[in-house]
Amino acid sequence: MEYTNVLKFGGTSVGNAQRIQAVAALVSRDDVPKIVVLSAMSGTTNSLVEIADHLYRGRRQEALDVIRDMEINYLIVNSELFSTSKYIREGKEFLQTIFTYLRSFVNKEFYPLQEKAVVAQGEIISTTLMHYYLQEQEIPSTLISALDFMRIDKDGEPDYFYIKQNLHRLLADPSAGRLVITQGFVCRNAQGEIDNLKRGGSDYSAAIIGGILNVAEIQIWTDIDGLHNNDPRHVKNTRPVRLLSFDEAAELAYFGAKILHPSSIQPAKRASVPVRLKNTLNPADEGTLIDKDSPACDFKAVAAKDDITAVKIKSSNMLLAYGFVRTVFEIFEAWKTPIDMIATSEVAISLTIDDTRHLDRIVKELERYGTIEVEHALSIICVVGDFRADTPGVIARALHALREIPLRIVSYGASEHSVSLLVRQADKQRALVALGRALFDNE
Repeated sequence: MEYTNVLKFGGTSVGNAQRIQAVAALVSRDDVPKIVVLSAMSGTTNSLVEIADHLYRGRRQEALDVIRDMEINYLIVNSELFSTSKYIREGKEFLQTIFTYLRSFVNKEFYPLQEKAVVAQGEIISTTLMHYYLQEQEIPSTLISALDFMRIDKDGEPDYFYIKQNLHRLLADPSAGRLVITQGFVCRNAQGEIDNLKRGGSDYSAAIIGGILNVAEIQIWTDIDGLHNNDPRHVKNTRPVRLLSFDEAAELAYFGAKILHPSSIQPAKRASVPVRLKNTLNPADEGTLIDKDSPACDFKAVAAKDDITAVKIKSSNMLLAYGFVRTVFEIFEAWKTPIDMIATSEVAISLTIDDTRHLDRIVKELERYGTIEVEHALSIICVVGDFRADTPGVIARALHALREIPLRIVSYGASEHSVSLLVRQADKQRALVALGRALFDNE
């Protein structure tokens, strides 16, 4: 069977019994063959991480307390979700199996890798409860385990050959129907152990599946009408952007648009499969479509990324020094620390990072080459639009809007789709509001 769409629903979309029922109605409203990818119910992954942390630190009673609270909450969901004694009983028995499994870790030594197995239970719970509810409603569905087809290689990247072979094998089974349920986020690693695609990885799962199956559309369902032209948490009167290119959406996702996981764009782009962002609470809205091309437009959207650290390397010896920039990059590469922005002059390099786990060691190595200055609590603001070199005056409008806000770095020219601006985190909201007023008539 050829599957037309892949639909991914996030944690808030399946956050309680009523939301699960609404999603079930949504995915079964037509006969279009589809694969539904679910995240864990909102709050579950955090609780499971907390359990793993308690176990790792030997705090057994604290772990048992969190497990008990989770079990009570899920039994309430179970009683609210199902209306027949048969499925109330089956749901309860399933949940008891899960929480017995979690308790099995309490009385033995806990290893860091086992955290992945603990955290995976969130998606296993949500997909199984959804499958049971569809059965209760006499809606045919098939539940397949992501652990049977989703795998990452030794570098943590999707093993596309393995995924494709095993996904096609599972879907070729005569029992696989028109509505297939599976877990997001969950996978196995190259050694066959339970692993995951990092936080937010359910988007990634959906995009990988959609790309491999070459579906007509990948739909990411959340609780907002698509990707907005500014951050609605900080700016009023924002509006959904109806059409974005893959590159534009990737820039916005990487630099702070929370609705979409940054990694999820690449598998869809590779396969030229459109991605649509939809609202579970307002399914009639068209949302945001992400495709190969989008209309040229001066400004499309603004996003911001917090907790940025700037590192400046000042050295008079770098004047015309061959290979100096390469040396600096190699230090960050050695400590597996990505660089977001970079600006150079004759005597200095300024760059930004969002991962400071190895910052002290990086600084110590950089000090061999010059004076190092570090500034924390910064934000990168990314403005996405049509910034081709032959489009006059566009960048000036954005900079003029921020004329009263100190800018640390301005990065322009590497992309035709975006300009990035570094500001103090304390100035972020003021900057977003100013850009919203000047570029989109936001308030």
